[in-house]
Amino acid sequence: MKAKRTKIMVFGTFDGLHKGHLNFFQQARNFTKNSFLIVSIARDKNVIKIKGRWPFLNEKRRMILVRKSKLANKVVLSGVKNHIPHIIKENPDIIALGYDQKVYVKNLKKDLKNKGILVKIIRLKPFKEEIYKNHLLNKKR
Repeated sequence: MKAKRTKIMVFGTFDGLHKGHLNFFQQARNFTKNSFLIVSIARDKNVIKIKGRWPFLNEKRRMILVRKSKLANKVVLSGVKNHIPHIIKENPDIIALGYDQKVYVKNLKKDLKNKGILVKIIRLKPFKEEIYKNHLLNKKR
């Protein structure tokens, strides 16, 4: 019988993949031996709310880009008005947050517990954050 895979879910805009994103996916995958990585792509409308600008690539193109990385086992779009239902649908064992992710995470564990989802939340380490941040890379474009 196959060992149960640990579902690990990560979230982000991923507006063009760089080495920091790839390291983020790899850290999440390596957290357990038998992982199944679910990458949640931020909706265009939410990117505007959070970052104050449209992403360079639309949500569908960003999904394709993440799929092409071959590091994600599954790629999904986040919710538009509420981020909780799409997390419940995937029912992850672990949510891996980036070192700088602050939006939507304040009461995340409690909100999910109230919906019957018990999840471990971890923070991943930065990878050369002084170089691999989209807003820094975009200045070079």
